[in-house]
Amino acid sequence: MNKTNAMRMLDRAGINYTTKEYDYDESDLSGVHAADAIGMPSEQVFKTLVTNGDKNGINVFCIPVAEELDLKKAAICSGNKKIEMLPVKNLLGTTGYIRGGCSPIGMKKKYPTYIDELAILYDEISISAGVRGCQIVVNPEVLAMFIEGEFCELIK
Repeated sequence: MNKTNAMRMLDRAGINYTTKEYDYDESDLSGVHAADAIGMPSEQVFKTLVTNGDKNGINVFCIPVAEELDLKKAAICSGNKKIEMLPVKNLLGTTGYIRGGCSPIGMKKKYPTYIDELAILYDEISISAGVRGCQIVVNPEVLAMFIEGEFCELIK
């Protein structure tokens, strides 16, 4: 696989990571499918969700793939009163990524990013490499420092 923008950014920063490739299915772009395909527990594979807040606009949230984002917790964590999911049709234009391949690293702009606090229970977590069919495995605390992310309670 060719290096993605997210991989090149980690390389430039000297951050250790590994990649795991898998065959994806257009009819099942779920993170649980990705977790099964790369052989990691779904608690350690994180999906990237993009939202729009009423006070500060775009916010990014990374949560375990089998979980659901609690919009109230997300709003509180990000300093908003109300937050809603960004429509999928706006994802590419806003982030530069498509559904099923959205990474918290290397979006078009730097957005406030929050990672569910469960990530710190693990030595490594998996996030999208920025394309469908490839995951980056990295230490969650190193990831948070690199993307200037904040750990919060985010799931239902």
